[in-house]
Amino acid sequence: MNNTIQEISLKELHPFKNHPFQVDDNEELRELARSIQENGVLTPAMVRPRVSGGYELISGHRRKSACEIAGLEVMPVIVRDLDDSEAVIIMVDSNQQREHLLPSEKAFAYKMKLDAIKKQGQRNDLTSAQVAPKLAAERIGDDSNISKDQVKRYIRLTHLIPQILQMVDDKVMAFGPAVKVSFLPKALQDILLEAMELYQCTPSLSQAMQLKAMNKAGNLDSGQIYEILSKAKGNQQDKVCISIDRLKQFFPKGYTPKQIEKSILKILEAWIEQRKSIKEIP
Repeated sequence: MNNTIQEISLKELHPFKNHPFQVDDNEELRELARSIQENGVLTPAMVRPRVSGGYELISGHRRKSACEIAGLEVMPVIVRDLDDSEAVIIMVDSNQQREHLLPSEKAFAYKMKLDAIKKQGQRNDLTSAQVAPKLAAERIGDDSNISKDQVKRYIRLTHLIPQILQMVDDKVMAFGPAVKVSFLPKALQDILLEAMELYQCTPSLSQAMQLKAMNKAGNLDSGQIYEILSKAKGNQQDKVCISIDRLKQFFPKGYTPKQIEKSILKILEAWIEQRKSIKEIP
């Protein structure tokens, strides 16, 4: 295995195919860019040669973006010859230690790693097709310090339509109900999304379990979905839900949902203080 560090032009570095981890243009990335300007890239990225030319990034997508912001033209990398399965596993493992990972990022990363491990098992004839998924989920769980069942729950999220998955990322919809909803066909998920927007609520865990059970029995239709969602959870009866997409138009590009939430709270606190000062004027 060659660990020789090379300086490669940023123009020759291409993102990993179907890279599941987001690279947001936020303050953390800007801070990394400032650090690179002052100290250089402390940890080389890892790449593999592309058949079509240039190199595919295995790890270092954020570092590359930070280098671009810092005005650099090259970045230190380690070049390795890796097959697809090896590349996926290293790519996922090198990114999953990041402090803030969205449920969707974990979901697609675990799915990619699961498929890669299964392919390795089939290629090496180590397991049967039935045993491989179980062993792969256990390995991913061990690597991620979670149970194999939790790995499978995350992977279920990849079956959600994008709008509902975004609600999970934005913490508008809870993880548990989302896993149950993932068992619904996409056409029924579309109807569920319409019902959630109408009633301004998301299903509770018991409601999501009911939806899943009725779908499995072949009894779930649009009328049933609306009827179930119309029975709002107690803690949501007076809840106002605003889509993160609607809020993003009022904030700088790259703001995370947490930053948006923090800013809104500050604005409301300032508004309350202003109202208090007005009332105190004689």
